[in-house]
This record gives sequence, C-alpha cells and structure tokens, in this order.
Amino acid sequence: MRQKRISGANREGSDVASGKNPFQLEKETLVIIGVVCVVFLWTVSRIFSAGDPKNDVVETARVEQTESQEKTKTIEKASVPLATGKEPIDKIFIQSGCAACHTIPGIRVAKGREGPKLELGTNARKRLADPNYKGTAKTEWEYVQESILDPGAYIVKGYRDHVMPRWYGKKLSAAALDKITKYLLKIEKVS
Repeated sequence: MRQKRISGANREGSDVASGKNPFQLEKETLVIIGVVCVVFLWTVSRIFSAGDPKNDVVETARVEQTESQEKTKTIEKASVPLATGKEPIDKIFIQSGCAACHTIPGIRVAKGREGPKLELGTNARKRLADPNYKGTAKTEWEYVQESILDPGAYIVKGYRDHVMPRWYGKKLSAAALDKITKYLLKIEKVS
C-alpha cells in the first residue's frame, strides 16, 4: 500500500517536472465536453420555449402560380389540424389525443383516466341541467362541442380544471369536431 502512494507521488512529480499541468485536459476531452454543453443548452432552450406562440411558425411552403411568379405562404402549427374528419372515428380519437386521457366506449385503446369516461349520450343532458354548468350550450350537441372547445365551461365532479388543453378546438377541423360529437352522443351509460 505504501509503495503505491509513493509511485503515485512520483508520477505527479514527474508530470510537474515534465512541464505538464495535472489538470490540463486533452483536446478530444474538451471537444466532448463542449458538445455535451451545447446539446444540454439546446435542450433547455427547447423546453422553455415550447409554449411560446412566436415559435409556432413551422415552415414555409412555395406554391407555383405561373412560370415566373412564386407565392410564399407561412403555415403555423395552430392551423394544421390534428384530424380532418375524413379519418375513421377511432383514428380521430387517437390522433387528437382524446384516447390518452379519456375512456371512450367502443374505442379499444381509449382507456385513459385523467378525464371522465365519455358517455355523453346519457351525461350531456344531465350536465346541461347541473347548476355548476357555466357554459352557453342549449342542446346536447352544443354541449359536446363546447366541452371540447371550452373545457372549463363544466368540470365533471372528481376531475380538475385545466387538464384538458384549451387549444384542442383550434386543432380539430369542423368535420372532425362534428364526427366526434355524433359518436359521443350515441354512447349511453351502461349501469
């Protein structure tokens, strides 16, 4: 054990004698540390700018009008729908993220627990009559659409407000919203 300490001391002494700083890093090590720092800073900046609306401009598309003219069009994330309404209903629920938080009878993968079970064929009329309802819908159809477009208009007992993103309505086409509404109003609560 004593010999190892001595040999370590000799090695340090030899580094100092040869003019090497024991804390000096090689070029490769510095490059690796630099790359790791850049990736870390890039990741942090992406996390903190994720909700910034000025970062929503995604891409620019060029549309040829004639041989000599080009028109540039900016596409924003908010204008690209999650679903168009042409998809099968199960795909709409999956693509839109509904299946991640809600249990939706008839949609095999929709087993979420963050939001209420969507049995709106039965529950829509009850919720419209609830004194805690703060929305403007007059019909069950309007209630279902309002619950997607303005999820804070009625909070189902046992669930929290602000869990469902407020931007969902902007990310669904009118056809997708109508298709979702039609499907959900068919679902009756099974006792």
